[in-house]
Amino acid sequence: MFNKPLIALSIALALSGCTTTPAVQHQPFSLTVAHINDTHSNFDPVKSSFKADGTRVYNEFGGYPRLQTMAKEYKEEAKKENQSLLFLHGGDAWQGSAYFKLNHGAMNADMLSKMGLDAMALGNHEFDLNNKKLNAFISSINFPVLAANIDASQDADLKNQTNLRPYQVFAFDGNKKTIVKDINHLPKDRNIVAVFGLALDNMPNIAPNTGDVKFNDMVKTAQATVDMLQSKGIDNIIALTHIGNAVDLDVASKVNGIDLIVGGHSHTLLGDFTDLGLNNNGIYAQMVKNPDGKSETCIVQAGEYAQAIGRVNVSFDAKGDVIECAGHNTLLSNDEFYHHADRSKKDKFSPVETTRVEQFIDNHEKITIVDEDVLLRQRIDSKYKPAVDKAYGKTIAQVPLEIKHERRPGDRGSDKHGSDVAPLIAEGQYYWANEPQVQKVTGMKVDFSLIGAGGIRTNIEAGQYREGNVSLELLPFSNFMSVVPVKGSVIKQLLEQTVVATLPEGSHAGKFPYGGHIRYSFTETVPHKAGKLGKVEVMTGTEQHPVWTPIQDNKTYNVAINNYNATGNDGWTPLYQAQKNHSGRVDLAYIDGKLTGFKVKNIEKVGDKYQVIYQGATPNCKAANTVCNTDAQAFIDYVAQARHQLVPLTYSVVTLDRITTK
Repeated sequence: MFNKPLIALSIALALSGCTTTPAVQHQPFSLTVAHINDTHSNFDPVKSSFKADGTRVYNEFGGYPRLQTMAKEYKEEAKKENQSLLFLHGGDAWQGSAYFKLNHGAMNADMLSKMGLDAMALGNHEFDLNNKKLNAFISSINFPVLAANIDASQDADLKNQTNLRPYQVFAFDGNKKTIVKDINHLPKDRNIVAVFGLALDNMPNIAPNTGDVKFNDMVKTAQATVDMLQSKGIDNIIALTHIGNAVDLDVASKVNGIDLIVGGHSHTLLGDFTDLGLNNNGIYAQMVKNPDGKSETCIVQAGEYAQAIGRVNVSFDAKGDVIECAGHNTLLSNDEFYHHADRSKKDKFSPVETTRVEQFIDNHEKITIVDEDVLLRQRIDSKYKPAVDKAYGKTIAQVPLEIKHERRPGDRGSDKHGSDVAPLIAEGQYYWANEPQVQKVTGMKVDFSLIGAGGIRTNIEAGQYREGNVSLELLPFSNFMSVVPVKGSVIKQLLEQTVVATLPEGSHAGKFPYGGHIRYSFTETVPHKAGKLGKVEVMTGTEQHPVWTPIQDNKTYNVAINNYNATGNDGWTPLYQAQKNHSGRVDLAYIDGKLTGFKVKNIEKVGDKYQVIYQGATPNCKAANTVCNTDAQAFIDYVAQARHQLVPLTYSVVTLDRITTK
């Protein structure tokens, strides 16, 4: 049943608009869905904090062993109540930690296969390595990866992959669950649920390592898939997506017949967490009216980095329509609490204080204390952790207080200036690009630097800071630095376009721009839709004595950016446009330990991808003698040489003034 022609059939049905749906009557049905997304190889807990009755509490959230404990608890409850249950992952299991840097997809396959998942969406970071390794990952897991809107038939590595499927169909008899292998012969007297996947249809622009996989329109494919499933008598339909909460809402408004969307990609911890000192991130189990004006779709998503798990209960009527959808996300905490971020022994909560926090948590439905699953913790510590600990290298700085990264200003309680981490990294890359030995290679003095928020994967935690904290966690993508000559007008266009793209609620904010030795302001004019770029100023002088000068449209500036964004990926399209015919850009990598420059001729668009054309030699990051992660090395060198006490910059680089709405 899971054959490639389904995709072509689905698209054809969508375009023709000709489907026949039988008048099938089913029994009313209740389904529980537990879900996670954007776990990004965070097998260990994430250091975090929350407020309990107004007191700031420093703790840890999540990690795979805690997720495992909670998932087992949900499954046991469902079994006792003879309740139907699915456990789904909204994609982006890959990337994000030192474990992934060392083990690639192998550890992810090991850990995820032990969690009892029923299906996972295909995320953009699943394309971070190459399709050969992605194929090996998909082959070695014990659940399917779903994406109905892709065609892998022309990709050498994925074309024969039978575990990469458009959908998976389940038959339920209470808590008993079986997989339906032939949708033309559905089992009788069972409740049937179909789960289909949706991947980003602009994936080649987000994840350049997509090989020869084709990505089709999300809305057309979704409607065609729903129509096809309904024509077979399947009315209980879930979309497992990795497209972002804002896009989930849009798809639901344009497609009839999806009952539930379990999402990912925008890292949205849906629900109101303000009484925990966190944020109100939007409605969990929000109902969106379909274009027919009758049916509705329920939408959920569960945050990021394995810190929380969502659980939603969906009730269907005899026609397969949702009549009730309710639930919430739950943050999974440890039981050790501290007064300060450095978590020293003297700052640990007293037994009386600990009891008070535990009582607060016991009375709160959106946070709970969870013990780690012993077997999963033992496997991580014995098989994987020793190599990771060894890989962290030398200490380069002390961090007095945790430095936080938020992709978009205003998110999760941040102020209108947003991330404190991104400007530091950008400052470091500016510093490195202007070192004499780097200028000698590029032949250019850099005026400022830019960085996209999505390339930054962690906060900077208090305490000792080591090389591996940067190269394995903070900037794990092994991008190389580029120096790009570009006009001021292009920079202004870039800033305006990328900020506007991140204004909608639930939008993917990875493209949001920060900088070093440059600052800008942006004022929203239409809530979540439009705004206007204000001042853009270039800084000369020093951090202690800055001098700010308005950027000039017709002046050419030398800008330090990582190669991913410098090429125009992730919506940084003006940089592609500026280099389409000619580029003076130089890319930087280490060859046999020597910093080497690679001159770029121009950038071409090949299909949906941007391809860098070099004047001479091309950097080969797979070669044993080549080290490409100069983006991380730049920050390591800056911190080691100039910022032993690692604290935020004394000035802000971004000011995003949004319209406040009730």
